Amino acid sequence: MPLKMWIGLECTHNRIQDTFHSQLEKSLHLQRTEEIKSFASLKAERIRYPCLWEIACPVSSEVYDWQCLDEKMAALKHAGLRPIAGLLHHGSGPIDTNLLDPEFPEKFAAYAKAFAQRYPWIKDFTPINEILTTARFSCLYGHWYPHKSTDADFVRALYNQCRAHILAVRAIRSVTPDAEIIVTDDLGRTQSTKPLEYQMHFENERRWLSFDFLFGRVDATHTLYNYLLTHLTREEIQWIKDNATTPDILGVNHYNLSNRFLDHRLELYPQHYWGGNGRDAYADVSAADTGQAESPSMKEILREAWDRYHCPMAITEVHIRGHRETQIRWLMEAWESARQLNEEGADIRAVTAWSLLGSFNWNVLCKHDVNFYESGVFDLNTASKKPRKTLIAEMVKSLAQEKTYTHPLIQEEKWKKHHLRVRYAPTQEHMSCPLLRSSAKPILITGGGGSLANAFARICSERNIPFYVLSKANLDIADASAVKKVFDQISPWAVINTAGYRHIDKAETETTLCFRSNVVGPQVLAEECKKRKIQFLTFSSGFVFDGNQSRSYTESDKTKPVNAYGRSKAAAESFILSSYPQALIIRSSAFFGPWDQNNFLAKCFRTLRSNQVFYAPRDISVSPTYLPDLVHASLDLLIDKESGIIHLVNEGKVSWYEFASYAHRLSGLSKYSFLVSCSQETFNFRATRPTNSSLTSEKVKILPGLESAIFNYLKTAEFA
Repeated sequence: MPLKMWIGLECTHNRIQDTFHSQLEKSLHLQRTEEIKSFASLKAERIRYPCLWEIACPVSSEVYDWQCLDEKMAALKHAGLRPIAGLLHHGSGPIDTNLLDPEFPEKFAAYAKAFAQRYPWIKDFTPINEILTTARFSCLYGHWYPHKSTDADFVRALYNQCRAHILAVRAIRSVTPDAEIIVTDDLGRTQSTKPLEYQMHFENERRWLSFDFLFGRVDATHTLYNYLLTHLTREEIQWIKDNATTPDILGVNHYNLSNRFLDHRLELYPQHYWGGNGRDAYADVSAADTGQAESPSMKEILREAWDRYHCPMAITEVHIRGHRETQIRWLMEAWESARQLNEEGADIRAVTAWSLLGSFNWNVLCKHDVNFYESGVFDLNTASKKPRKTLIAEMVKSLAQEKTYTHPLIQEEKWKKHHLRVRYAPTQEHMSCPLLRSSAKPILITGGGGSLANAFARICSERNIPFYVLSKANLDIADASAVKKVFDQISPWAVINTAGYRHIDKAETETTLCFRSNVVGPQVLAEECKKRKIQFLTFSSGFVFDGNQSRSYTESDKTKPVNAYGRSKAAAESFILSSYPQALIIRSSAFFGPWDQNNFLAKCFRTLRSNQVFYAPRDISVSPTYLPDLVHASLDLLIDKESGIIHLVNEGKVSWYEFASYAHRLSGLSKYSFLVSCSQETFNFRATRPTNSSLTSEKVKILPGLESAIFNYLKTAEFA
């Protein structure tokens, strides 16, 4: 049986005290139906879709409001999407119940039956997502409602959910006898330092409990029977065994952070990782981040589950926090793990690309709103919040149609072992190992030696993206034969052009040289990229505008440059897009970064700290852009195959003087009187400057705000 591609929405609906946190509300999916067509365009066999108890019962577990679900189910049916109905996802149910409520199982089963009766055409169900994980987070660690932290409450929450699942399956099949039941949980394995091996062994047995219960495997012979018997009666345990029905598909949700490492050396880790078991205190961290242990692979975890249950399986959530190349590598690892296990005789039915619309606040386990968003198959970092397809969408569609999928960035096999992933307690070996080499096709970066090229090289190294940098001395981008020769030698999959003429005032008298570098060069690169069907990214500027409007400029505003430099950039944009519409042109403004000592802020702080006066124009508005933010976002957009003109800035229209003052205040520097406001006439610029070259985007909103950018700069700049 060919491996299938499924898709799914991150839909956690958890409760903190009396406040419900809904991923679906944050993504605005509850307010939109049209994006279901976009989901259908991915050609996946099934979609794990939230049909949550809390959505249907917003006031009481006994009062149903089907309006929202009616709309969504009709849209799914019309789009031809086969839903796997998820009825509870990290939730504790409506306001009048919770995981420890003795009536919770019966209340939940009543909802399951009502749902099945209303939508009899739905055949696939995941009644409760991640029973064990939800019990741990809610009743062992106290993160979510009802905020308990004892073994007794954990076991009771686990039992109540298992009983609720069994009753719900019985209720669903009373309406839909051929319903297919898919159970899911996280099976991350735990490792530890030697003093904590006893806890490691316990954790590695406990991770199977929800599945063991639902497979009817928990009896007096079970390894954890006595542990369970401390908190449950024999009759309760026997009831689960007698009434359990084997699931049709066992779903494994596996994340890069699923595998844990327990370390008794607390001093090596931040305090928010500290915990304990009442006997020993220890840090509980991701194994991948420690540098202390080889984290078990996804294939190993799947094989363990297959060997234990010999039940048809699926990977029911695949997602990783990180940049786009990390996400596609993780998805491909899951796909290849499942495919290889099938070849070895296991029965793995599907891989599920999770987080269709991304996810919110999982960096704080959804305990409060910190405005943290990570994109997935689609990206909501758009001006309209309309989902934008990422490269993952192309990958999902290809795999769903049983095609092979290749990309140069997937070929980096050792990506998880990159030394920069080690965050805590690195060994000397990890600290000193060189950057990984790769035989994969590189990105070609022109303009080597410049601030932007240097930033791309640094960040590509951090992200383990193979690259090749050429300076002007190594490559004259306006020389077509030289460009062709370099392309033949390097064979890049993408080109990032950071080369160009940058002297705004000199451009007024060196017009020919400026246009050769800024127009002819990018045009030559674009044409060669077009011939070879490879991606091309180049940079433009807010100087393509005349500066006469009061608001920040968007991508659709008409260009009208007022100096030679601006005219060269506008001409390059026009020539490139007319010859190669698939090219990506990013307009940005006023770079400042931690590795460049010649940017505006670096000069400002250096001058003020030497007790000298620093003059800053008050009559020129700009959108300062933090170089690391710009480079990361540019790489993501390039990898996503975006095209056309996009504005990338840290949102905020300020004058140069306001920018300096703002950064000055945030830095806490005392000599404020040495910062002086002036007009642009003070500098006797030869070239006319647009009084407003600030930018904003009507397409994407990827970069953080200006305050966040300045904070990050002050933390990392070499002078700080």
